[in-house]
Amino acid sequence: MRVPRKIRQLKSDLRKAGFVERTERGKGSHAVWEHPMDPSAFVTLSGKDGADAQAYQEKQVRVAISQVQRAVEMPE
Repeated sequence: MRVPRKIRQLKSDLRKAGFVERTERGKGSHAVWEHPMDPSAFVTLSGKDGADAQAYQEKQVRVAISQVQRAVEMPE
């Protein structure tokens, strides 16, 4: 059994990939992260930084980061 990652780790991964937090879009414990070069790549994370991330949240972050990496590698 693996130990779940923390929300703060997912946020760190998003920052490293170039995502920025859109403070005007999140409400309460929800934070919307968007990539400036590809606005269609966004993730909504809920929970406090020290909370365990759910499997679906980890998957959403992985998918969004890979989407941006593909867009950067293959510019239109």
